[in-house]
Amino acid sequence: MRVIFMGTPDFSVPVLTTLVEGGYDVVAVYTKTDKPSGRGRHNTASPIKHQAQKLGLHIEEPITFKDAAVVEHMATFEPDITVVASYGHILPKSVIDMPKIGCLNIHPSLLPKYRGPSPVASAVLNGDSKTGVTVMTVLPKVDSGHILAQTETKIGLSDTTAALTPKLFEIGARLLINTIPGWVKGDIVAQPQDESMVTYSRTFAKDDGRIDWSAPAQHIARMVCAFDPWPGCYTTLGGKILKIIEATAISVETTDLKAGQIIELNDCDGNVGVVTGNGVLVLNKVQMAGKRPMPITDFTRGQHEFIGSILQ
Repeated sequence: MRVIFMGTPDFSVPVLTTLVEGGYDVVAVYTKTDKPSGRGRHNTASPIKHQAQKLGLHIEEPITFKDAAVVEHMATFEPDITVVASYGHILPKSVIDMPKIGCLNIHPSLLPKYRGPSPVASAVLNGDSKTGVTVMTVLPKVDSGHILAQTETKIGLSDTTAALTPKLFEIGARLLINTIPGWVKGDIVAQPQDESMVTYSRTFAKDDGRIDWSAPAQHIARMVCAFDPWPGCYTTLGGKILKIIEATAISVETTDLKAGQIIELNDCDGNVGVVTGNGVLVLNKVQMAGKRPMPITDFTRGQHEFIGSILQ
């Protein structure tokens, strides 16, 4: 079976690898063009491009599908199936309708919940106890395709977007491989999404990571997990950015203390906390601007006036 694969980031790699190991003839891999990265701003290939090169697969890196020549060239691969896993381009109807059997997408949420660009971060931020993966057909309206298969997984209190996303795509890769044969035979019938149950995720901006210390500690702890790696969770100390890398929420009475005030703790795993609108956020790992991340115990050794300071 001839397959075109479309993906870009590192967490899409297991999907491509699983297709190849499953015996599918991946005739072309579409990924985004090389981008400047790192301090030197050198052009860097996407993780999918690196993996495709290792596997000896043909690679395409179109800038846009608005060019008719790009679509015509894609048609020469004569795909039976196209598989999309976090590609980064919105596909026109001509590309969606191109494969003989159909176009499939892996989406890291239990659709119709959390359509859109940030489903994992949204689930973590909202305190959901579970999330999952959906294998679905592709329609022109983003994430509105019909559902072929879903599987659930729990969200732990310390699960971050950075840790949960690759886990979901690994699950999705296995789900995809188990779903394709039944779908091709007609044993698995795609089910339309319940439009009355649709919710959306949004793209998070840098400012979304700024902490409002009047918010409850539990919400801020979820922010720390949800916004790893982007946009990060941060505050200011003495006018400098302080990133909160790891933190937990506890219930402590702080009636006479100001939100954002740093206090010393004696009866918990961490020894430093920040007063919030409800409870205390225990700091476990932080990073000062321009410095490396470090455990709070190491950080406080060089910050003699840290306790009692007010984070803004």
